[in-house]
Amino acid sequence: MTDQLTVSVLGTGIMGAAMARNLARAGHTVRAWNRTRAKAEPLAAEGVHIAGTPAEAVRGADVVLTMLHDGPVALDTLREAASALDPGTTWVQSGTAGLDDVAALAAFAREHDLVFYDAPVLGTRQPAEAGKLTVLAAGPAEGRDRVTPVFDAVGVRTVWTGEDGATAAATRLKLVANSWVLAVTAAAGEALALAGALDVDPRDFFDVVSGGPLDMGYLRAKSDLVLDGRLTPPQFAVSTAAKDARLIVRAGAEHGVRLDVAEAAAARMERAAARGHGDEDMAAAYFASFDDNPSA
Repeated sequence: MTDQLTVSVLGTGIMGAAMARNLARAGHTVRAWNRTRAKAEPLAAEGVHIAGTPAEAVRGADVVLTMLHDGPVALDTLREAASALDPGTTWVQSGTAGLDDVAALAAFAREHDLVFYDAPVLGTRQPAEAGKLTVLAAGPAEGRDRVTPVFDAVGVRTVWTGEDGATAAATRLKLVANSWVLAVTAAAGEALALAGALDVDPRDFFDVVSGGPLDMGYLRAKSDLVLDGRLTPPQFAVSTAAKDARLIVRAGAEHGVRLDVAEAAAARMERAAARGHGDEDMAAAYFASFDDNPSA
């Protein structure tokens, strides 16, 4: 099988647009669709065909890649495309979905004879644009020669978690990883807010933890976005982080685990979004610490 494929990318937000761009640069034929067409149009300069409907995008595709807001949106979009899906088409579902959502998506794939891969990605805008995402994948071994060129175009590493996408093994790992990302982001915002309230220079805090086990690059990266006022364009938006946090809380509850930190992170993200920061980087959850939004 040739490594050059026809790939349909449904959803061209922060991540989907970067993935479509890197697939085209790798030599694949790429068709992209987005509910708001204007968000997809810039990809035309990269040689990507902009489709007017999901059905137009998926017709004749070797691989359909969905990078949509959540599981229900992905399912609704594939239903719109159903008439144009050929039996045997590979479906790579890369958006972050709930565990029950993955089961519903896998059921749709079985009904339409699609080869389903549960394949969320780790990374934000910058690694997505650089083609350096980490792909977490579960799906049949016998079809991996078709998805490997896709994963290689968008990521620097693929972690296989199983051979049945319906088990949501990859999504389970993604939710665990995102729980840590959200916890660190929320804690960084609170530390900065407390420093300001107590008249402590944040640089003194960074000096104290520098080089020790409490120091980490992610703490500094997210703190710098707040301190420098560089919250747009977002690496990972507040509104998306809030959605993911709720999926994490729900997954924990369904399996008998209470996730107080994830619950608090969800509330912070939702509060920041309600105050007008939904389209900013999730570091903007910092503003949820205040009754009135201070300048950063």
